[in-house]
Amino acid sequence: MSLQFGDEEFQSAWQELDEPQLDGWELFTEAMGVQIHRRYDRETGLYEYKVYGALDSCDPELCADVYMDLMYRKQWDSYVKELYEKDFDGQTAIYWEVKYPFPLKNRDYVYVRERRDLDINGRKIFVILARSSPETACPETSSALRVTDYKQSVAMESNGAGGTKVFMNYFDNPGGMIPTWLVNWAAKSGVPSFIKDLQKACNKYKSYCEKK
Repeated sequence: MSLQFGDEEFQSAWQELDEPQLDGWELFTEAMGVQIHRRYDRETGLYEYKVYGALDSCDPELCADVYMDLMYRKQWDSYVKELYEKDFDGQTAIYWEVKYPFPLKNRDYVYVRERRDLDINGRKIFVILARSSPETACPETSSALRVTDYKQSVAMESNGAGGTKVFMNYFDNPGGMIPTWLVNWAAKSGVPSFIKDLQKACNKYKSYCEKK
């Protein structure tokens, strides 16, 4: 079944590597070589984020492979409780449950994704798009609150120095009453930490694959 991500969506993602589109965005924080910009969404009262950074000593194809490997992510991402891809009444989708700190309820997602390996005038660029799929026939559970408004795009290419240049755009409406401190922590500390963990995971991926 086609995931129906349009060519323009992939183009919009990879073009951010060349020309960041930040009109109407504010610089939120910069840490560990990662810049995070945000834009207020009036309808939800939440922020959408754009992230620009780099992964040292990891080539972009390896990074894309690691990003797509759900089984491996369960080993290196400590916030994952459940993560798997399956067929839900004829539609392939991913189920993802994220651990939240006590006393907050965990959040879970049902989403679709697509990866394209692009050749743009000789440049190899890897783009992964994902968005929530509330129409997927995956019943909700009592252990987690379902997130139905989620989107993410990731673009990666070589930084010319043995590493990977990364762009990420994401919006997530977790629902419920989320404390402001947690939202700020997730954006200011959680995202840079995730990229740092992703780099460590890339460095260990070869040995992981050899053990499978």
